[in-house]
Amino acid sequence: MPSLPEPFLKSLEGIPGYHREHLLATHESGERLTSVRLNPKKYFNPNVASWQEEKLIPWCNQGRYLIDRPSFTTDPLFHAGAYYVQEASSMFLEMAVQQSCDLNTSLRVLDLCAAPGGKSTHLLSLLSPDSLLVSNEVIRQRVNVLAENISKWGAASAVITHNDPAHFKRLPDFFDLIVVDAPCSGSGLFRKDPLAIESWSLANVALCSQRQQRILADVMDSLKPGGILIYSTCSYSVEEDENNADWLLQEMQMEPIKLSVPQNAGIVETASPRSHAPGYRFFPDKVAGEGFYLAAFKKKGMAKRADVMQVTKDWQTVSKQAIGILQKWVQPNENISFISWESQLLAVPTTQLNAIQQLQKHLYIRKAGTLAGSIIRDEWIPDHDMAMNPQIEIDMPKISLNKSDALQYLRRNIFEIDTQLKGWVLVQFEGINLGWIKLLPGRINNYYPKDWRILNK
Repeated sequence: MPSLPEPFLKSLEGIPGYHREHLLATHESGERLTSVRLNPKKYFNPNVASWQEEKLIPWCNQGRYLIDRPSFTTDPLFHAGAYYVQEASSMFLEMAVQQSCDLNTSLRVLDLCAAPGGKSTHLLSLLSPDSLLVSNEVIRQRVNVLAENISKWGAASAVITHNDPAHFKRLPDFFDLIVVDAPCSGSGLFRKDPLAIESWSLANVALCSQRQQRILADVMDSLKPGGILIYSTCSYSVEEDENNADWLLQEMQMEPIKLSVPQNAGIVETASPRSHAPGYRFFPDKVAGEGFYLAAFKKKGMAKRADVMQVTKDWQTVSKQAIGILQKWVQPNENISFISWESQLLAVPTTQLNAIQQLQKHLYIRKAGTLAGSIIRDEWIPDHDMAMNPQIEIDMPKISLNKSDALQYLRRNIFEIDTQLKGWVLVQFEGINLGWIKLLPGRINNYYPKDWRILNK
């Protein structure tokens, strides 16, 4: 394990909770923690040894520590979206959202720097089904993995966008909640990612702080008065944490929100130097997790009445023929509407039709809602997305696979099934959908997405 730079250690002096010797000892131990967050809509009963001694993460209801790190790649439940492998400290987002928002109402939420999808999938588990989550990623190469992880998690209420933060100025007073897990110098992940030590410098910290302020300023217009901002980094540096909290209060007209934290969890509450805004620090010598900082804020002012844009007829029209074919296999759900989008049928929250059309008008949308599939020659060709979404009940034959066959399916290999079924079939593992196959005379067509297949043997 590379040594921590002396300029880095000196820069932390005076920060509440920082203890040089304890942090060094924890870093040099090389301990690697494994934590996951369960998908509450895809219940399973773990029967793998690694899960038997799981421990609860005190600030996240579905968070679990595992006793060791299993092979997630060869676990079909991982590919089915039954859980997400995530660093434990970052799951503190849950408490911040629960204490600052009314999660029983329909909310419009932006996860601004969303890839690879940890916080977005977490938000999808917390928000009401009729809420809308916009998961944005500015780096093109990271958008596909974000889309994959959200698809596997399964929700009709997510829209994935690929835009610069400044583009959200086109949507004034649009969001009730904005989460900014900002790009940072990464010092909180030194134990997890030793290579990050080599790129750390005081100059990079200053550069990151300036970039974080630009990102926050660009997106602030799209937050409603009275709306909530949750800001976080995986950096220990005051310049990227408490100093930015001061900047938000003094330059962006924000108010601080004090959070309650679990007793004896090791979370350190700090106060920003000038405004004394509360923030919450995670040190790996005090919590079972990596370095992390989070602070919550409320935008000053009274919430305005949002302008209502009527949905155009052409945008939401799905032919009666298509609906008739779809309804042979899909249970009606008044909370879900089907719309046409570039020859595809999409399932989206009925209450968010107007909002999604506004997003389409102003942003580049990579994916919206759940891809239901398409109608070709009077036949429904289901999309993999549809199999992943537990909110949509599908009346189609289902086949349960053992682990060996499930892995063959996930590799898009050939495997044998003893069945008299024909046509489209959902394949499952431990009662959770893996995807589609089509049974034809003498062969099985495997429709698992090619780009997602397991490549190792």
